[in-house]
Amino acid sequence: MNGLFTAISTGFTAFTATNLDDILILMLFFSQVNALFRKRHIVAGQYLGFTALVLASLPSFFGSLLLPRPCVGLLGLVPIAIGISRLVNSDDDDADVDETQMQPTWFSSLISPQAYSVAAVTFANGGDNIGIYIPLFASCTWQTLTIILGVFFSMVGVWCFAAYKLTQVPAIADNLTRYGNYLVPFVLISLGVLIVIDSRTLETPGLAVLSLVMSGLYLLKLVRTVSQTLQRQAQALVVTPELDQQ
Repeated sequence: MNGLFTAISTGFTAFTATNLDDILILMLFFSQVNALFRKRHIVAGQYLGFTALVLASLPSFFGSLLLPRPCVGLLGLVPIAIGISRLVNSDDDDADVDETQMQPTWFSSLISPQAYSVAAVTFANGGDNIGIYIPLFASCTWQTLTIILGVFFSMVGVWCFAAYKLTQVPAIADNLTRYGNYLVPFVLISLGVLIVIDSRTLETPGLAVLSLVMSGLYLLKLVRTVSQTLQRQAQALVVTPELDQQ
């Protein structure tokens, strides 16, 4: 019984210590819920991202490491890319969608791009998680590891529920609704920059070059997308006066 209590308290402490910042990010995500981005996408993405963090840390239980910290830091480019994309395409987030076309399921949420985006942010922000889980798992027995993982995945649900409930508090909800659309892109970009810097990714020449190449390719794609959007808007402005004259 004493060992069970110790394992539960260890799992609770380790999860809380490594996920305090996640609850703020979850609150921002829940404040952005609309017809395209649903609550189930956030919960599914959080579980997917956290599962990836656990899988990346589990090899230490068998005496080996899977991902060096600089490689984890490379994933900081993901929230930067998502933040820039949302900053540029903020007007498209509230597009109307006919929800009667398809009855969504939890499986479809798991494979949706929205869930993958949340999972990518969760995993990219998990450098501290991996750094703590690796030695924690390495010191576990099968029994304690099972209990700790049970606590971890239960706490993910608690974290999502708490973040959602916090967004229902009138003062918090009003501020998130008013400023969330403007705040989220900058939070994601800042988060990505901090992950890259904290993981010392740019101190490794190969990873630094890879980061620059990936960033350049993404920016080129983004510029092309923006250019095409502007061209469509210009064409629409030209067509509208002609229709009015008819």
